[in-house]
Amino acid sequence: MKKIAVLVLTVLLFVECSTVPITGRSRVNFVSDAQVLPTSFAQYSTFLEENKLSTNTAMSNQIKNVGKNISAAVDRFMRANNMSSEADSYRWEFNLVDDETVNAWCMPGGKVVFYTGIMPICANENGVAAVMGHEVAHAFAKHGQERMSQGQLQQLGGVAVALGTSGKSEESQQLWNTAFGVTTGLGMLKFSRVHEQEADRLGLVFMIMAGYDGEEAAEVWVRMSNLSNGSSQPEILSTHPSNESRIQDLRNYLPTAKKYAAEYNAK
Repeated sequence: MKKIAVLVLTVLLFVECSTVPITGRSRVNFVSDAQVLPTSFAQYSTFLEENKLSTNTAMSNQIKNVGKNISAAVDRFMRANNMSSEADSYRWEFNLVDDETVNAWCMPGGKVVFYTGIMPICANENGVAAVMGHEVAHAFAKHGQERMSQGQLQQLGGVAVALGTSGKSEESQQLWNTAFGVTTGLGMLKFSRVHEQEADRLGLVFMIMAGYDGEEAAEVWVRMSNLSNGSSQPEILSTHPSNESRIQDLRNYLPTAKKYAAEYNAK
């Protein structure tokens, strides 16, 4: 046990920590943009080649316009807060794919996809802005890079457990490996939920900065909850907060988001 603790602590001593702007959350990220972004951009291009873009001009233009407005708000924030070099690394792009899946995502570096299936949930331009703000916030907070870093740490932790139990019985080794797997698995789910809540809050700030109505963010999740008829797995076993949790959190955070948006736009 002592060996395991020493090995894990030794690894953690060399981990690079930074702070997410606006939320102030400490994050572990030792994966550089130079390592991630070229692959991200290439994968996005491949995805667009292999999937059909929507032929609905009105909806596609709405996605592009809202994306342009919100990414401009993010860019303004970064350049006003000594993050100009980081702002220059983004290659914002917004596309609507013809697919009934209720989903949207943003890759590191600002490559966004909406599926046509999520448009009824968005329901209006403010709803699109809420989802767009959330997805753009994932890229802004570098959640993808952070998850890659966490995955590498998890692998190192597995090595530490293996080394620390190398002299023990096979039964003891299996027990420690199982305990490590369960603990780190639940830990990674928690980190995913933390990322989702952080993206909700950051997205709310950015959509308000871009001139959209932040009240609609919670309503998007009301509609999402209605779509699922309120059914969901226990929050502790989910990568996302429950619909009810995020609806309440978005409503509670709205006054703070409005205050931040006004401050950042004033800069």
